[in-house]
Amino acid sequence: MGASHAGIFPTFFLSGFECSTFLWKDGRRRDLVAETQHREHALEDYRMLRDLGIAVAREGIPWPMADRGGGRYDFSSIAPMLDAMRRTRVTPLWDLCHYGYPDDADPFQPSFRERFAGYCGAVARHVRDELPGPYWFTPINEITFFAFCGGEWGWVAPYGKDRATRERFRVALCAAAIAGAQAIREVLPQARMVHVDPLIQVVAPPDRPDQQEAAAHETFVDSFLAWDMLCGMAHPELGGSPEILDIVGANNYSFGQMEYREQGPHQALPPGSPGVVPLCDLLRRAWERYRRPMVIGETSGMGRGRPDWLRDVMQEAMAAVNQGMDLHGICLFPGVDMPDWHTGEWLHNGICDLVPRDGRLARVPHAPYVEELRRWQKELNRVTELDEDPFSDPVDLQDVVAAARRLDPRPDRNWS
Repeated sequence: MGASHAGIFPTFFLSGFECSTFLWKDGRRRDLVAETQHREHALEDYRMLRDLGIAVAREGIPWPMADRGGGRYDFSSIAPMLDAMRRTRVTPLWDLCHYGYPDDADPFQPSFRERFAGYCGAVARHVRDELPGPYWFTPINEITFFAFCGGEWGWVAPYGKDRATRERFRVALCAAAIAGAQAIREVLPQARMVHVDPLIQVVAPPDRPDQQEAAAHETFVDSFLAWDMLCGMAHPELGGSPEILDIVGANNYSFGQMEYREQGPHQALPPGSPGVVPLCDLLRRAWERYRRPMVIGETSGMGRGRPDWLRDVMQEAMAAVNQGMDLHGICLFPGVDMPDWHTGEWLHNGICDLVPRDGRLARVPHAPYVEELRRWQKELNRVTELDEDPFSDPVDLQDVVAAARRLDPRPDRNWS
């Protein structure tokens, strides 16, 4: 029996694995998949998701490692993940550029767009031959944040340190993402695109009313510009359209609500700050602007706050559904812990913590977080463990709507 309001994904809850491959500010190429030992533990990691009733995982195909130049590609780095996907029936949402591009690529040259499109076409052919589909892709992860990291803060290549470079870098990334999506669909016409960027709220410091205009511009204009380009609302010469934007992936972390700083990253607002707004309001801004299917593309709390964070996010998401938003899923990211880019310390934000044991990183589920996930799966009438064919019983979003109406939560600005 088909779902009365079929979801895009086979499960409402998604997850994923940190897969950054940026050139860090010290000049070293980072590989977060290696740092978390995800390749070695791929089958274990995917079995963990299967046992939790999660049938979709954001997974990276590292452009810097796959692209050998001259139109040659080597996808051996994802072989363990492909094997794990086939054995667990967990389906990937492929992330094709997670803050990293090849050493000899220049994002400010026209060739960057063409090279990325060629790579995306090669990826589409490879995964078509390896997996049955359906197929979901994020061509370039968090374009807005990537533009800050690489264009204004100098954290990652191309190491820009001013607003003008950030703006140029953002346009270049959007142009490449559009070309990449088009190249994928030449191979896989039914492929869906999920373009993720952070939801943010920026306010002026209480003693700096002169910065209110700049803070508001970043909140209501700048934070949406990448999505605007992808859907053709801005820079239409790049070829964006609603079909390219396709699915809006709205990432949500506590540090996305910030106090404005003229130089460097803004300062995260503490819970209870007068500047904090409910997540429901942030979601509504994106929904009313684009009216495209939406997912919360990444979200997680930290440490012992993980179950409380999930509870808050779910209540806000249900409030957004009651306001008419077409919400198709929530991605609990990451599935296993990841290190802080700057300090190397474990963030304790995953479904599983990573614990060193005999030279390996053991996966240890954070039990209270898992318990909260189980509670919400039952509230939404969702599976808690995958059967042999996760696609045999698709998500009926009417179940989600019914749960939202029954629970009837109110947006709450005092998240914890």
